[in-house]
Amino acid sequence: MENNLVIVESPAKAKTIKKFLGEDFIVKSSFGHIRDLSKKNLGIDVNNGFLPEYEIPIEKKKVVSELKKIATQTKTVWLASDEDREGEAISWHLFEVLKLKKSDTKRIVFHEITKSAIQNAIENPREIDINLVNAQQARRILDRLVGFSLSPLLWKKIKPALSAGRVQSVAVRLIVEREREITGFKSISSFKIFGIFTINGDTVKAELNQKFKNIEDAKSFLKSCINQEFHIEDIVKKAGKKSPAPPFTTSTLQQEAGRKLGFSVNQTMKFAQSLYENGFITYMRTDSVNMSNLAIGSIKNLITNSYGDDYLKIRKYENKIKGAQEAHEAIRPTYIENETIEAGKQEQRLYDLIRKRAIASQMQDAKIEKTIITINNNDNKIVFTASGEIITFEGFLKLYTESSDEENGDEKECILPNVKKGEKAIASTIEAIEKYDQPPYRYTEASLVKKLEELGIGRPSTYAPTISTIQQREYVVKESRQALSRKINTLTLKDNKIIENTISEKFGAESNKLFPTSMGVVVTDYLIGHFDDILDYSFTAQIEEKFDDIAIGKVSWDKMISEFYKKFNVKVEQSLKEKENTKWEKTIGNHPETGLPIVLKIGKYGPYASIENKEKPIYASLRKNQNVESITLEEVLDLFKLPRNIGTYENDDIIISLGKYGPYIKNNGAFFSLTKKDDPYTININRAIEIIQEKKSKGSEVFNRTFDEIPGLRIMKGKYGPYISYENKNYRIPKTYDPETITLEECKQIISKKNA
Repeated sequence: MENNLVIVESPAKAKTIKKFLGEDFIVKSSFGHIRDLSKKNLGIDVNNGFLPEYEIPIEKKKVVSELKKIATQTKTVWLASDEDREGEAISWHLFEVLKLKKSDTKRIVFHEITKSAIQNAIENPREIDINLVNAQQARRILDRLVGFSLSPLLWKKIKPALSAGRVQSVAVRLIVEREREITGFKSISSFKIFGIFTINGDTVKAELNQKFKNIEDAKSFLKSCINQEFHIEDIVKKAGKKSPAPPFTTSTLQQEAGRKLGFSVNQTMKFAQSLYENGFITYMRTDSVNMSNLAIGSIKNLITNSYGDDYLKIRKYENKIKGAQEAHEAIRPTYIENETIEAGKQEQRLYDLIRKRAIASQMQDAKIEKTIITINNNDNKIVFTASGEIITFEGFLKLYTESSDEENGDEKECILPNVKKGEKAIASTIEAIEKYDQPPYRYTEASLVKKLEELGIGRPSTYAPTISTIQQREYVVKESRQALSRKINTLTLKDNKIIENTISEKFGAESNKLFPTSMGVVVTDYLIGHFDDILDYSFTAQIEEKFDDIAIGKVSWDKMISEFYKKFNVKVEQSLKEKENTKWEKTIGNHPETGLPIVLKIGKYGPYASIENKEKPIYASLRKNQNVESITLEEVLDLFKLPRNIGTYENDDIIISLGKYGPYIKNNGAFFSLTKKDDPYTININRAIEIIQEKKSKGSEVFNRTFDEIPGLRIMKGKYGPYISYENKNYRIPKTYDPETITLEECKQIISKKNA
């Protein structure tokens, strides 16, 4: 009989731990959770204390069988899953499913995979913490109750196959509300005044201490500056300091890796998980900023040896995040002296970030001297100021600088020349530049994590899956948008003459920002209208606090679920009884030629615009990157310009149209997709013929459409035109149907008619 079986979640973790244990230990992986709520019905016995009904997924049965076999042949089983609620639940499920005995089972935890940490864990085993398990179960059960109840409502009221989630829907709401702030923002321009002054041969750029609402006022001011003499009225120097940020938590790592390395939150957690499982960093799901005395001691030695005593300042950070859970350490390297590790390029980049942040947290403040120079005219009615700063001692900045979510403005701090009070300042030019107010910034994944944490929504283990889920469900898209161009006015006073000019400036560029989709907007509006408390930020944060109370044994999980479900279920029942389907509509304007209203709507196949003609409405689908929240009337009118007849080829019209899957060409019963570079509204006949010939020469299938409801049914493009492929049979699509937009029901009708 074997002496010891250690069970962890992942093969990588098992491989690392095995290195630190003797031959007396077998180390196996459970490959994550081994069971979950049943997918049959709700998976929760609502009438019996909300007891969860668990099942082992088919793909986990082989793993469970192997672990059971080894466990029966082993004296002691060590459950070594992660030290958070999710990890505790995995250990509990293993204990239950493998039918382990308390006397032969030990629970061990460690926040880093090092020899000393593993040995310490073996020497100090504990029992499974059922409070942590219950906190995880409560979250899982509550999320299943919400999702299982709300999703069918969305199917009935809006569109089939939609889904809702407790935390995910709140995250989408944040993005929808931000989009509305931006859409409703009225950007007003004003004129800022900048002066370029020469002082003893040095140049200083200074800004006037007021702005002007219009070009006439700005011009009037510049006229008042003609023949004015300026001097340095005052010089103020202030000593300041910058302190380093604490070592990383899960959320700050996700934010900084997004800003500095361009990682998505999912990528960050994937690479961090790899670093942890290979023993390079401490546990990566934590909201603690604390570091062990041993780690601080190692960092102290490194700083004094590498930079000197002047750069050392020992700090003990404390948590400020509301509801911080579990007494973990911050994320730090396990061996701080290791500058490089044996890992992939991206893991090495993330490790370098974690290491520098941990070291910098114990380094001296940076010392700064800020200088403000005031330049006045002789009667002191015109006041310009220039500010700049210099670093007098680098401190932690020698190693690491924290990034910011705020996008940089035009004016940055600069180093100013050494000048004296009373010196003459000669204005070489004074310029008035038109500046526009900036709308609120859209969320990046990093800034959304920050906002969720500030609101107390979610915990370290939930940020990444939440942000991934809302994108997978297509309620939110992450996109980059090109800058737009606009004209701005400038006035320049030089040699006592005012020169007027108009220049072009770029604005509105977006890089990897989160935008709500039309469906995200509509679903959010419906949920707020019917379940405002579920989408309420403070309510969602209160639920998180209740999970925290369960984790410390302060609240009973079934009582907490019962209180929530009573109120929630009443609202669900009321919504189900509503006779009429919810119709989301938004009038965007009137058709310029007919005067008829144009209304945006959501249909079975997504958002579309309708010219409301009572006899025969005219419809046009929105393009994939268009949103009901931000689309303009001009953009909607463009949609009605299709289909376009742009000429003939091989004795048939060339029709440019827009289908569910994008723009296409129709000619002689065949369909040819346009490339991303081709604009359906401007494409000419020569380019259309080129696409047709290219597709024909390749002999490629233009269509390969599928339907989620019947995965085996496909819309194909054959030698003799489009057809339906289903159950090894082909069905020709009549010319009266558009293969780009044909529905599943229409396909069924064609198949039934043919078979009959």
